[in-house]
Amino acid sequence: MRLGTIEMGGEAVPVLECAGGIVDLRSLAATCGVTLPAAGRAFIEAWESHEPHLVKLIEGAVKTGPADLPYLDMAAVHFLPPVPDARTILAVGLNYRAHCAEQGRNPPEHPMFFAKLSSCMSGHGASIPAWPVTAELDYEGELAVVIGRAGRGIPQASALEHVFGYTILNDVTARDLQRNDRQWTRAKGLDGFAPMGPFVVTRDEIVDPQALHLRTWVNGELRQDSTTADMAFSVACLISVASEAITLRVGDIITTGTPSGVGTYLKPPRSLVDGDVVRIRIEGIGELVNPVASIR
Repeated sequence: MRLGTIEMGGEAVPVLECAGGIVDLRSLAATCGVTLPAAGRAFIEAWESHEPHLVKLIEGAVKTGPADLPYLDMAAVHFLPPVPDARTILAVGLNYRAHCAEQGRNPPEHPMFFAKLSSCMSGHGASIPAWPVTAELDYEGELAVVIGRAGRGIPQASALEHVFGYTILNDVTARDLQRNDRQWTRAKGLDGFAPMGPFVVTRDEIVDPQALHLRTWVNGELRQDSTTADMAFSVACLISVASEAITLRVGDIITTGTPSGVGTYLKPPRSLVDGDVVRIRIEGIGELVNPVASIR
């Protein structure tokens, strides 16, 4: 299943990517006389508990011909974050070996977690704000994990069973704030600094999260070209370590670090500016595209 969320009439509406288009699940559910869970955590909980009416609705949509489904024009909709009511975003620094190497550093001995604010979430197509507070705006293409089953003290061997699915996240960073503040809350938590989506791909469609090709382009120029095999700490390891003393809840997001090729370590460094377009593609998941817009 490839699940997204769009804004319609001021409400968050779940959509399903199907047969090259997106299906309005709210409209489909109304036609079928099914009560649809709200987008985000409630939908994930219903899916993970195998709520029979929801499973039947989704399976029916996948099998039904396009002419009989309420399709929407993907280019015309307003995408929200796939989990618009996510409460926690845990991010990881220095988790790709090549990204450590481009800084002249070794990977850390243990995962380096930090938090991004839920208020910084945005969706596919939303503008990345170039706030006046920073002159060094940067991109970080990342694989993000959506938690589907809550837990604390999760063993690494069973950690992937707690995953609902995978999506794409741009860990936008103000490098000058990161350097000058000497901690990362503002640098990575300003409004609009976590565009993600457009879809969450459920875990059954991703055979191995450590074997995904990740690429990032800026204005069509390839900047990042790596695979998740270069992670110092696997997805399963990150879930296990994060849950040692933090209870992971349904809808929480863990974003897993970025490969080499970010703007600040290019020679010379290249920051994002008004009008730039950042495109991140992860094999099997899709493509996240966001333009940069100055905020005055």
